[in-house]
Order: sequence, then structure tokens, then C-alpha cells
Amino acid sequence: MAPTPAYKTESPLTTVRVGEAARGTPTKAYAALQPKAALVPYTIDRRAPREDDVVLEIAYCGICHTDLFEVNQLWNSDGIFPMVPGHEIVGTVAAVGPAVTKFRVGDRAAVGCMVDSCGACPACVDDLQQYCERGGKVNTYNSRDKKTGEATYGGYSTHIVVKEAFTLRVPDNLDLAKSAPLLCAGITTYAPLKQWGTGPGKKVGIVGLGGLGHIAVKIAAAMGAEVTCFTTSPKKRDEAHKLGAHKVVLTSVKEELAAARGQYDLLLDTVSAYHDLNLGLLKRDGVLALVGAPEKPLSLNAGELIFGHKCIAGSLIGGIKQTQEMLDFCGRHSIGAEIELIPMQLINEAYERLDQGDVHYRFVIDIKNSLAKAD
Repeated sequence: MAPTPAYKTESPLTTVRVGEAARGTPTKAYAALQPKAALVPYTIDRRAPREDDVVLEIAYCGICHTDLFEVNQLWNSDGIFPMVPGHEIVGTVAAVGPAVTKFRVGDRAAVGCMVDSCGACPACVDDLQQYCERGGKVNTYNSRDKKTGEATYGGYSTHIVVKEAFTLRVPDNLDLAKSAPLLCAGITTYAPLKQWGTGPGKKVGIVGLGGLGHIAVKIAAAMGAEVTCFTTSPKKRDEAHKLGAHKVVLTSVKEELAAARGQYDLLLDTVSAYHDLNLGLLKRDGVLALVGAPEKPLSLNAGELIFGHKCIAGSLIGGIKQTQEMLDFCGRHSIGAEIELIPMQLINEAYERLDQGDVHYRFVIDIKNSLAKAD
């Protein structure tokens, strides 16, 4: 039998042997025991740490609309239950494996939407693990571990064990709670903004001012673009300006929408409900990038595309390298999400409000002061 590997725990210079404590650690969590069920306290067994693993003590976890969709199976996917959601995870490194070189105990760290991929396909080689072509990425929850086949569990829990290669650093100057939504909403908007050249001299329209849109406004403005927010809500006009938008267009006002036609290099559409794509807002060669995921198919005017030489594109989060780039960018520009901090015990009320669009702008669960201290 091979010797039990050393595992760093109490400090970067201290190691102990991986013993019973490493053979699946009982971990407090909240889970949906079946589809469409309320989330309840639940104990999961985190996998035994491997040599290249980081053990993260979770401080905060954001609530993404995807969490609500997955628990309620609104995308008609095959859910793995009990399900522990959460893929906007931030906290502190509690232990590192002997092969880990980039993290030390006490570091601020994060985990996003995925925790593994094949590592060898063209997408993975290009640092685009989210498009892994050999078996697909391993999602942070509602997925299967590539080595054991066991279910993955997310951040509605006190600890998580993740490969070093899928662990991210959180800049020291960022508020940790406000950083949590960056792990999904931040990278989901940063990636397409970067892909299509957002910067000085570019006019960018952000469609929708919710969990994704409000971060997109901040990031696009920090990149130096002229930013317009397109929203259906008159109440959000002042807020959009405070977030960094130079202009606000109410899509429900025909005159405002007509005056904005043909002006934009990029439209970043964050809306997850059926709506008009408004391709007429784009300049010639303009791009409409979709990051929202409506339940029903959207329709488009082919003539707007053909005669304007315009493009429609999609974008899915970002690779690990780009997610770290996004966090560093947000650190340099002091960008965090606008959040409502809630205790774990109010998760079901938060889901009800999220379903009704009643959140300003992102819920974040205070894991360390609620779940971690619960009996």
C-alpha cells in the first residue's frame, strides 16, 4: 500500500498526514431533496482531498438564476438529487494538497461554475474549458466527478474541495461578499465584452439591468466604452447612471428606441425572458451577443442581419484563465456586485423573490455567519 500523502493544513509550513479526516468529510449544506422541493438542511460528504486539491472554507455564495432553474428543472435537464446548488463561491483556503503551488492556507480564493474538464481537447488547450469537447465540463454542482462518478455539490455548504487548476484568487481590495456574483455574472458579461472589443471609441448597449446587466454596465464603463442601458423600467434610469451608464433608453418608449437605431457596435443582451432582439440598434458590422437564456426560442428579422452585415453570437461564462483575468480587472477598478446579503435560513424566501424579479441586484448567502454557525 502506498504511503498516505502529506496534506498541508494549519499553516503553509505545517503538514499532517491524510488520515480519517480526509476520507470524506461530513459537511453542512442546504439541499433540494427532489425536483421543485424547498431547500432544507442536509449533510453531504465532501470527497477525500487529492494531492492537487484546495480545500476552501466558504464565506459567501451568490444565488444565480441558474440555481432556481436547476432545482425546479426548468431547462428540462436530468437533475441529480439531492442537489446542493451554488457556483458563485468565495472564501478562505483552509488546506492545500502537497502538489499545490499557487495557494497557501489563509488565501482568499473562489470557485465558479465548473470544477474540472478533460484538459486535453482543443477547447481545453485554448483555456476554454467551458466548451470542453470530450465529455464536457464538470459543473460545480449537478454534475459527476470524472474520477469517481459521484455527484458534485455546490456552494450552499460550509466547505468545498476543488482542484487547484479550477481555483481562483480574489484580489485583496475587493469586498468578499460583493465578489461572489463575479464568479458567474461577472465572467458571463466580461467574456463577450472583451471578445468583441469593448473599449474607448466603442458604443455598447447593455440590454436588461438585473443580476447580469448591472455588472455588465460597470465592466463596460470601466473598459472605457460609451455605455447605454436598455431597460423596460423607468425606475431603473437613475440607478443605471449611478452604475456607470452614460445613457438610458426605455425600450417601452417608441420614441427613445427609434432615436437609438443604428448607433451601437455591440449589444450585450442579458434578458432571460422572451423579447424583441432590436437588431436595428446595431451599426453596420455590429454584434448582438446573447448571454440570457429565455425558455422559449427568440425570433429575429433576417433582413436586419443581411442588409446590415450584422451578427448574432452567444457566449457561455469564460475559461479559468479569463475568469482570473476578470477578477483581476475588477480588482483594479474596484468592481463588485450590488447585493442583498441573506442568512442561509432564508434561502427559500430568496428563491420566491428571485422568481418574481424582486432582488437588488443579486442575493448572496452569508455562509460563515449563518450555515457555519447553525446547530
